[in-house]
Amino acid sequence: MEVQVPEINLSTGMGTASDKEVLSVARLWIRQSLTSVLQGDATCYNQLLQDLNDIEAGYPAQEPALVMTLKALSQAVSSINEHHHSSLLSCVLGMSFWNYSLDVADGLTEFIINLATSNGGFVDRCLDMLVRNILPPSCGLPLFMDSLTRRLILGGLTADQLFQKKSEHLTRKNEILDRVHLAIQQIAELVPTAALRLQPIILRRMPHRVIHKDWNALYIENMLRVESSAVGEIIGGRILMAVVDRLIEIDVEIRWEYILHEDSSKVYTFDMEMEDDEENEEPGKPGSEAKVQLPKPTAMQSLGEVADKMDVLMELTLEHLKSCVDEGRLPQVYDTLMHSFQSTILNTHKSKFTQFLVFYLCSLAPTTCGAAFASMLCDIFVNKSRPPNTRMTAAAYLASYLSRAKYLPLSVVSASLKRLVDWCLQYLPYHNEDWKAMNPGVHGVFYSAFQAVMYILCFRMKMLMDDPQQRLLLEQLPLKNIMEHTLNPLKICLPSVVEEFLRQVKAFHLFDVLEFTSSKNTLEMEESKAFGGVERLDMFFPFDPYLLKRSDRFVRPAFTFWSVGQTPAEEDEFEDTMMDERDSEPWDDDVERNTYSEDFMADNKGTISNKGYQESQSDDEDFDAFECSMDKMSITPKHKAFRMPSCLLVTSALTSDKPTSVKLMPARLLPHINLEL
Repeated sequence: MEVQVPEINLSTGMGTASDKEVLSVARLWIRQSLTSVLQGDATCYNQLLQDLNDIEAGYPAQEPALVMTLKALSQAVSSINEHHHSSLLSCVLGMSFWNYSLDVADGLTEFIINLATSNGGFVDRCLDMLVRNILPPSCGLPLFMDSLTRRLILGGLTADQLFQKKSEHLTRKNEILDRVHLAIQQIAELVPTAALRLQPIILRRMPHRVIHKDWNALYIENMLRVESSAVGEIIGGRILMAVVDRLIEIDVEIRWEYILHEDSSKVYTFDMEMEDDEENEEPGKPGSEAKVQLPKPTAMQSLGEVADKMDVLMELTLEHLKSCVDEGRLPQVYDTLMHSFQSTILNTHKSKFTQFLVFYLCSLAPTTCGAAFASMLCDIFVNKSRPPNTRMTAAAYLASYLSRAKYLPLSVVSASLKRLVDWCLQYLPYHNEDWKAMNPGVHGVFYSAFQAVMYILCFRMKMLMDDPQQRLLLEQLPLKNIMEHTLNPLKICLPSVVEEFLRQVKAFHLFDVLEFTSSKNTLEMEESKAFGGVERLDMFFPFDPYLLKRSDRFVRPAFTFWSVGQTPAEEDEFEDTMMDERDSEPWDDDVERNTYSEDFMADNKGTISNKGYQESQSDDEDFDAFECSMDKMSITPKHKAFRMPSCLLVTSALTSDKPTSVKLMPARLLPHINLEL
């Protein structure tokens, strides 16, 4: 577009106009074009629209005129009318920062800020334009395409040609997004309601969870950037909760099923179950609009792709939590995460990784947040107004958390144990009726509580016994009274947990266990198998070892891996009685062994598959260390072989890139192995 500027005699006598004078003339002409429409004369206005539409991105010779026009429009926003100038608004707000030079991006930023602050009626449209520019048009998602890209597609631009611009766009990521966030901040400072109006826009434009990891990661990264900004003081909690919700959605899609041991070169897949999503997705739910731009999924997606996406998003979120703590925002973020935990994470079946956000945040403040989380889980468990399944899940979370959180003070562990034991003791007098005895359906909460006690002691008994004060508290717990009750928890709880618990009790001489070990062969009875039921969560240990490679660096330093051989030497005879498989059950590939499977609860084969590992110098040593450490603890009954997918191993922190074959997990604990981590 060319702005006609009359010759002006300057002090130099050259007869040329400066940029300031050109801008002044352009502003007068544009203001006249805008006002003339109101009087019925649209000649100049139509010319303005034509000139704007004729400018093509990527032509430097045309951009100075576009920059001048945008600056002039920025100074004439008071003359813009939403009804009469809708075409102009659609044209300018339909532009993309990613397709133009930084000078044009600066002109757009100035126009958007001035337009939003001059008239509150334009705030939503301006904010929506800024949020749309979080992702470049090369992402291929219609929700993020500008008007120019849409015209090019109608003119024959192919998807491959569009995607080829991805690398070019991403090299400018910081420059573009800095301008987007600057505009959002300035609008929020000048328009008090802007932050609240921004929140639904951000949630509405979230890419669908099945979109490529790069675009999901870029959008989540910028959501977290908003959360940590001044705008986040108002809407940060809801933004962070939306990120957690997205992680949960991806988390539950990762399944260890359909793994074919015979052909490990095949792509391991999982059921996307998109049909149900399409039927039940609410129109206003984040990501729901994305369905219009997605090809119909084939119902299968590689496990490696989804796990990699989960890993990238977890890394971003964990890094964000760390920065929040460094900035002194721990109390606010902890409260938000606890709200999200209770509303989303706690009752989500088969969540494997998202809960480690809480685990990591608590590790940054063990005596405050760490202790508070344990106390909250205890409160949920003892609360009779909570549904039984929620209380049983809280018991599983508490057991896994107290066992795995290396950073927790022993006082927190012992205090939580005492609360569980006291609750169990109070429960018993009201349930002495013979006809109700050993009924998991009736007493599931009780069995979950005592199983949690035993599980915690499997990990923590040595530490508690080594501390004189904690040893005294532990010896005073009426564990034996509970075990001798007619509800008989040892015959209902997981046999593998019971066996390891009794082994350690005997080894540390906590009390006499002969009367319990004599009935070892009757431990896995029908009542025990019925304890889990179908789709129940009471066999779930949510903080089992973390299997994502990139984000593992946040979890590993705070995580306790299972280490056998922690009991005194006097345990040898007991080992021979309780577990004599070490000579009779070789670890050959033809032996059916259990792995971490999402269907373990459906078959009452709950897993405590603790996949500890060591770092090694070479690829072979690294994988050997992984395979050996997998043998350290699996307090899980034998199960139909579900095998760890090799593609997950390759992308996990547990192995190097070398292994390609599927490795099997051991079926049961070997107490005699003593490998230091």
